[in-house]
Amino acid sequence: MSKTLIVAEKPSVARDIARVLGVKGRGEGCIQGSEYIVTWAIGHLVSLSEPGETDARWMKWNMADLPMLPERIPLKVLPGTKGQFAVIKGLMASDEVSDIICATDSAREGELIFRYIYQKAGCKKPVRRLWISSMTDAAIQQGFADLKPASFYDSLYESARCRSEADWLVGMNASRAFSLAYDAHLSVGRVQTPTLNLIVKRDMEIKNFVPVDYWEIHANFGDYEGLWINPETKDTRCPDEARAREVRDAVAGKDAVVEESKVERKKVVPPQLYDLTSLQREANRKLGYSADKTLKLAQSLYETHKLITYPRTDSRYLPDDMKPKVASTLKKLPAAYQPLVQSPQLNWGLKWNRFYDNSKISDHHAIVPTEKTADSSQLTRDEALLFDMIARRLIAIHYPNYEYDAARVVTRVGEHRFKSTGAMPAVEGWKAVYKGDKAEEKEPPLPPLKAGDARRVQRATVKKCQTKPPAPHTDASLLNLMENAGRDIEDEALREQMKSSGLGTPATRAATIERLIDVGYAARRGKTIVSTEKGRQLIAVVPEQIASAVTTGKWEKFLSDLAAQKDEGERDQKSARFMNGIRRFSAFLVDAAKNGPEVHFAKEQPAKKKAARRTYTKKTGARKPAARKATGKG
Repeated sequence: MSKTLIVAEKPSVARDIARVLGVKGRGEGCIQGSEYIVTWAIGHLVSLSEPGETDARWMKWNMADLPMLPERIPLKVLPGTKGQFAVIKGLMASDEVSDIICATDSAREGELIFRYIYQKAGCKKPVRRLWISSMTDAAIQQGFADLKPASFYDSLYESARCRSEADWLVGMNASRAFSLAYDAHLSVGRVQTPTLNLIVKRDMEIKNFVPVDYWEIHANFGDYEGLWINPETKDTRCPDEARAREVRDAVAGKDAVVEESKVERKKVVPPQLYDLTSLQREANRKLGYSADKTLKLAQSLYETHKLITYPRTDSRYLPDDMKPKVASTLKKLPAAYQPLVQSPQLNWGLKWNRFYDNSKISDHHAIVPTEKTADSSQLTRDEALLFDMIARRLIAIHYPNYEYDAARVVTRVGEHRFKSTGAMPAVEGWKAVYKGDKAEEKEPPLPPLKAGDARRVQRATVKKCQTKPPAPHTDASLLNLMENAGRDIEDEALREQMKSSGLGTPATRAATIERLIDVGYAARRGKTIVSTEKGRQLIAVVPEQIASAVTTGKWEKFLSDLAAQKDEGERDQKSARFMNGIRRFSAFLVDAAKNGPEVHFAKEQPAKKKAARRTYTKKTGARKPAARKATGKG
């Protein structure tokens, strides 16, 4: 009897699939049953070959041999996992196996992992695709009921292939060229270099910032306070200390009258559901987690505990047909959440395209809890805190708007006017879900006031202040800029075009930040991320095109559009055009390295001594050891 081979991305996922399908027999690198054989990759088993494995000329680092522009980059089996690849290849070739199910992660990178294995194994057997958004038993069963031919995902693979080869061409050529030109270990990449540029720019803004003194004049009217309004600028800053003291002395102890009192009811809609980047940003702000830590915790909640849906998503919306499942999920949340779920405020029949919108969903929907009831005793403290954020967000979207009365009062003292603002909660709404969260607190309320009310200035004070430089980047602020690459550009047409672009993808941004730290271009200082001298020097020598978030954002937008392309002929034309552009750009970067400015990088101690490959450097023409290998991935 023929069997179906299922290839999962990780052993833990393979075990879950096997359990749900009732496959129990142990084999070498697989689990066998009467109908299915379940095996697994261990992340990437196959990758693009190194330059020296592609062409013998490129074994040595030599500027004369650049750029490296192979028409085809061959695949290779990674040495560390060649045993498991041999297992999968053998199973794919087995007469016992008639067809294959791809069960790697339902995303661009998961598609690439399987396709590379399938190609390197030389397999021609028919393939179907398992596409799921959570690891619960019910989701796995539903996924197997909805299998699609692998060809349905050919555009996703083509996007992944172009991304992989573009990173190779740009990274390998630029890293070698700049390393040789500056006799230093320099890693240059399509995503990591513009991300580094964001950090360097912020650090330079801070370094070059010149603080400006200004003064605030505070007037205490007994039951509320006001800030002096500068009649020239309409803000509350006084640029001259003598003038500030003059105003203070003029109003101290004087009669005052309320000139204007306005109260406006304002509404705040519930916050949107999380995609991975917004979850990482908020976990960084509220819990102090790095982007990488949040991703690992979310992956554990998804894969190990089966408590949340697929985390590596770029969507903050749910499909309309998920409403019954969401209702079931809310009812199955742990007991601690049930008072919020059973509250009369919760709207079970929510109809709002701010949260449910099929048109805003690509490969996966927003991150929400699954129908499995969480057992907090099985979670680490960090896992529990992250799950709490995700659970409360799902509850909050079903609550009414938060409403508050925003008060604005202008009090006149002689010729001087003072501004006071305050807020009074009116309808608690979704804020009830976040009680005790200091980050959600508003400014204190003002007393009831109307125009003509009399007061006296009880006390007047002057406070010296200074303008502040921009804050150093954190994971949260950096992720925000990576997600919104190009949003601050001046060209309106280009800005509109860039709306759906970003630096990297939700799944890769955390790794990009960590790589910048690993290669010595950036460092963590407490909760902040700052550039190093090496990082600043690199940005000084690379051309603007590789350091620009706009350039990479355009590429990411193209890759995203390519993944959605249904017409095969149009897809092939677009991918060929993209790769030709990448080849031209790689050659441009090599020329830029050869003609770059004179900058001297500090010598680094190699991790271990190796026989030095010798070549000519650009700057002096002297023979000296070439720089260490720099992959430039990403």
